[in-house]
Amino acid sequence: MRTTRSPHAPAAAAGPELSRRTFIAGVAAGAGALAIAGRSTGVRAASEPLEVRSMVPPRLEAANLGERILCHRPMRRGSPNLTVEEVGGQVIAHDYGHGGSGWTLGPGCATYVVENALAMPAAAALAKDAPVIVVGAGVIGLLTAYELVRRGYTAVEIIAEAFTGTTSHNAAGLLAPVSMDNDPESQALIDQIGVEAYRFFASIAAGTHPDFATGASIVPSYFETREESGLEPYVGIVMEPAKDVILDFGNGTQRTMVVYDDGIFMDTAVLMDELTAWLTPHVTFTQGKVEAFADLPAQLIFDCTGLGAAELDDDASVVSVQGHLVMLRDQVPADVNTQILIYLPEGTTAEGMKAKRSFYLMPKRLSGSGPNDVGTVGGTFIEGATPETPNESEFDLLIDQAKVFYGI
Repeated sequence: MRTTRSPHAPAAAAGPELSRRTFIAGVAAGAGALAIAGRSTGVRAASEPLEVRSMVPPRLEAANLGERILCHRPMRRGSPNLTVEEVGGQVIAHDYGHGGSGWTLGPGCATYVVENALAMPAAAALAKDAPVIVVGAGVIGLLTAYELVRRGYTAVEIIAEAFTGTTSHNAAGLLAPVSMDNDPESQALIDQIGVEAYRFFASIAAGTHPDFATGASIVPSYFETREESGLEPYVGIVMEPAKDVILDFGNGTQRTMVVYDDGIFMDTAVLMDELTAWLTPHVTFTQGKVEAFADLPAQLIFDCTGLGAAELDDDASVVSVQGHLVMLRDQVPADVNTQILIYLPEGTTAEGMKAKRSFYLMPKRLSGSGPNDVGTVGGTFIEGATPETPNESEFDLLIDQAKVFYGI
């Protein structure tokens, strides 16, 4: 017997659909509290000059370039899989395929999927000490385990092939929905989930989160247009409107941008360490590869496998989206404490693959890095590329693109 629920399909039973309505209603309720009188609209009068902001470019000489990082984002065409199904007596909840938005959506998706899974009768009947297995140890898997422990489950096990050096560790850290392929029916839910995730990380940045003290901060986030940011659905609910500004790099180069001054930077390597440290006393970590859900000794399973879902779930919609980024070193930290993302013309790699290119800068660090070894420059979005097709010439190209942006 197989029953399936999608983010946009009617529920077969009243319980899970109520969970979805409750989730969205809770997000909407927060809008009223934040839509206070007199807040800025971000709209500039035609006669009003643009604000000019001085910005010192990062140091991009060869001596300032550190580790080159190649990562592969797990994108699912159509939308992430956030469905719950019952197969052979097991409740299997799926949470994968977020592309470059795993961090942006992670907390909200974990809450949404866990709510819907626990509303299934077979899962609702389980005792809190019954075994629950999470497959995958990226940010989605760790946040799912965190959500389960918070709800009182005491026998949670995380199974993964690797617990370090994952795509989640390497992600740049901008909170914005990027590298996704969402159909219109799922977009509204994805936006609401993103709002909930913003609240999660904003509480860490504000020092009010009960479990995590570091790893997220409020950082100005610059884009060429409001539409390209993907953040407009958050405005008026959890974010202030964007402003039109001119960036002046002090070398004769200026660029007109829009800025969200309450953007969020997620220090991904730090947050992965924080999540792992918090979970260690509460869950079991098992290294290994899951060949089939039926082999797992649990009635409730959370599938957070990312790219592994292509094989484990036989999901042909899952595709690797390759990304390149270069870590910076010997920087003035204040000069790179900002986030920038602009999209560049598409092209073809030296190896003949279609590449969607961008320039971004974020104040990312690697674990154990020195105080001045901060900042990362990226990046690419190359669908279908794998470790066997590294497209390494893109590393040099993205540094050249960064220099053009800053007028260096």
